[in-house]
Amino acid sequence: MTRTDDIKKYLIEQFLLDTTVEDLADDYDLLANGVVDSLGLLTLVSWLESEYRLDIDALDIAPENFRTAAAINAFLEQAQAVPDGTR
Repeated sequence: MTRTDDIKKYLIEQFLLDTTVEDLADDYDLLANGVVDSLGLLTLVSWLESEYRLDIDALDIAPENFRTAAAINAFLEQAQAVPDGTR
């Protein structure tokens, strides 16, 4: 299972109970389709910090970083590539 699949699994468990990992496209727009709202975004960020041992700066909580499972994965790749979590 890829990290994107892990992200999709979390999204399904929290927000899309009637969907499978296979059915949730990597580029499905979570924000435009109302799957993740502002409170959901905070929940997602909290999970990412815990799951991937990151300290996500408030400035990084931008729609483009959390719009899709693929965008979240790309954000994590960038965040984990930067030493000490500083961007």
